[in-house]
Amino acid sequence: MSVLSVRLPESLHKMARNVAEEDKVSLNQFIATAVAEKVAALTTEKYLASRAQRGSRNAFDLALSKVPAVLPEEFDSLG
Repeated sequence: MSVLSVRLPESLHKMARNVAEEDKVSLNQFIATAVAEKVAALTTEKYLASRAQRGSRNAFDLALSKVPAVLPEEFDSLG
């Protein structure tokens, strides 16, 4: 594990410390989780964008044409 020194404005440090205490985790764990969530969000966004580039409207329409045209069961209906 590596060590990273981060400079935070005092107000942000205080808010993060308070949220960590409310969540019953250490400030270190709170910050590690926050960074992990942000990294996951950004890498997921890039992954989805790259997948979208490989997409094909024709392939989508072909796949959709194979789905039977039936009404959904009542429990699966929107209204």
